[in-house]
Amino acid sequence: MKHEELYRHLKELAEKLGIRFYEKNFRIPGLSVKSGLCRIEGTWHFYMDKHLKVREKTEVLAQAFHDFPIDDVYIIPAVREYIDKNRS
Repeated sequence: MKHEELYRHLKELAEKLGIRFYEKNFRIPGLSVKSGLCRIEGTWHFYMDKHLKVREKTEVLAQAFHDFPIDDVYIIPAVREYIDKNRS
């Protein structure tokens, strides 16, 4: 599966899990921010640096699902395998 398609599936999974997803410009002088997951007032948010390569985006997003219960959610087998491989 190509990384573009994988990335699309991972974003859809985030939506299924109730994670709000944003792609933002993190290249702001004097600001050191990385892509990642955060919880704001009880709601999960994932902020992605829009300047990352698609491969990097898929890796970062797959790692974000580490602590989420995804066993009961239908995920295409190739996507589930990718998530399992990237859990750290």
